[in-house]
Amino acid sequence: MKVQRMQVRGVLFDLFNTLVLLENDDAFYAPSLRKSYDYLVKNGINVPFEEFVRVYFEVRDKLYEETNQTLEDPHFNIRISRTLKRLGYNVKVSDPTIVGAGEAFCKEFLKYTLLDEDALFVLDRLKGKFRLGIVSNLSIPECVPELLKKFNLDRYFDVVVISGAINRRKPSPDIFRKALETLGLKPNETVFVGDTPGIDIKGARAVGLKTILIERPPPPKGSSSLSYEIPGAREKAQPDNVIKSLREILPIVEDC
Repeated sequence: MKVQRMQVRGVLFDLFNTLVLLENDDAFYAPSLRKSYDYLVKNGINVPFEEFVRVYFEVRDKLYEETNQTLEDPHFNIRISRTLKRLGYNVKVSDPTIVGAGEAFCKEFLKYTLLDEDALFVLDRLKGKFRLGIVSNLSIPECVPELLKKFNLDRYFDVVVISGAINRRKPSPDIFRKALETLGLKPNETVFVGDTPGIDIKGARAVGLKTILIERPPPPKGSSSLSYEIPGAREKAQPDNVIKSLREILPIVEDC
């Protein structure tokens, strides 16, 4: 696609499968959920693992269905609390047992993350020239500071907005506006880089941001996914530019 020059002051990034890659897509899910379960068992929850998993996914999918119109993003710990309630344990979301189960999931999840090979090079080139930020969907926002530290990314960003922290997920305009307000930027002077047309590009365009879609290889045929697919995620949305690697961002936004 032809490179289009953009007059921009800020660059916002999606996090997962944009800056940070997930090993084998959602290979993290089963072992991370197992760690949550193990933590719960150590703290007095006595249910079979298979029953816990079955109810967890029923609760998770129900929560998404309830919020598909509002685009709210209830915290991961709400899933665990509701799962346990259905299994006969009335444990509040704020209970240390629930919080610990979320932390256990996060700790295991981080093992399945990989830094894009061009991320540090690109961010080094952009830092100082542009205000930089992250706008990402994740129901355990506490994971993100640890993830950024793991890859030495925390030094680059002026704002980090995570859906689970503000209870709004992309493509909601609220999550993009929150980042813009914090940075003091207007939509038409900001570009958003993401990998999912129906979430990243559609949401950013609706707010008036300029958009860059990074195309990632599709998951292998026949692979199963435990992650919930937000309705419309595969919907096509026309970005301003399409790239195959993060380095291609530089000639689009540099020297503007």
